[in-house]
Amino acid sequence: MALDEFGLIQRYFTGLTMGTPDVVLGIGDDAAVLGLPAGHELVWSIDTLVEGVHFAPGADPEALGHKALAVNLSDLAAMGADPHGVVLALTLPQPDEAWCEGFAKGFGALAVACGIPLVGGDMTRGPLAVCVSVLGRVPTGGALRRDGARVGDRVAVTGPLGDAALALQLGDAAPLVLRTALDRPTPHLAAGCALREIAHAAIDVSDGLMADLQHICTASGVGATIRVDCLPQSPAFAAQKIATAAALQAAGGDDYVLCVSLAPERVADAQAALRAAGLPPLQVIGHIIKGDTATLVDAAGTPVALASSGYRHY
Repeated sequence: MALDEFGLIQRYFTGLTMGTPDVVLGIGDDAAVLGLPAGHELVWSIDTLVEGVHFAPGADPEALGHKALAVNLSDLAAMGADPHGVVLALTLPQPDEAWCEGFAKGFGALAVACGIPLVGGDMTRGPLAVCVSVLGRVPTGGALRRDGARVGDRVAVTGPLGDAALALQLGDAAPLVLRTALDRPTPHLAAGCALREIAHAAIDVSDGLMADLQHICTASGVGATIRVDCLPQSPAFAAQKIATAAALQAAGGDDYVLCVSLAPERVADAQAALRAAGLPPLQVIGHIIKGDTATLVDAAGTPVALASSGYRHY
């Protein structure tokens, strides 16, 4: 007999992750109960992935489980938050045990690796969709925000750009390292925490560098100039030698690196903090200016035209 939603939850999701001292009550009741350490604030984010919009029909459920959690953890990273708890809601066309097993494997492995407990959720019938809500914690007043960028700041990123977009463009011909960047991104949680007291503003690059940087500019009331020749490339990306490199790096999205602004005199401090955490260095790609627009330019300062600055749902 096929399992119903309660059976699926019990078999594949109850006990999927370890509890923490902050989880007073987890899966199995009407709601979860979490404690919060003294001197901390709660950071809360939610994302939904819909079949046919965010992932292709027939997508590998294990990879989807990983990515569904990773993209949410990336939001916590952008706030400089430590993971605290996660809630998962699944909408399934039918009670598919094999799908749930694969999804739980990918989701659970990343949750354990990042130290975030699954504390509750929901399961219902309908078109396939995954909704993940993550909770994080930061010292009171310590959250990184979008509205702190200042004129004169340097703009930097915590990793290479364009790998996922190139994998999507190449399809089945994409090298494994590029496919991994698309299907199993790594949230930059440690980098966010290392930069929490150094950066003025931050955002994760999900919809495209220029589109996401524009959110910082709008929130902070500033502009930005980004050098296309300074955008960092992974070895796998550089090896492809494609004509559309600039567009993929500046507007492709799905990178899940952090884009930060920080005072020029704090760049060395940021590099030291990342090095102490065993992380790659920041890559400075531009600076904050007066104005209200993020602009991509070449080495001579000439604006580089893009057909699109990034992904939009509507």
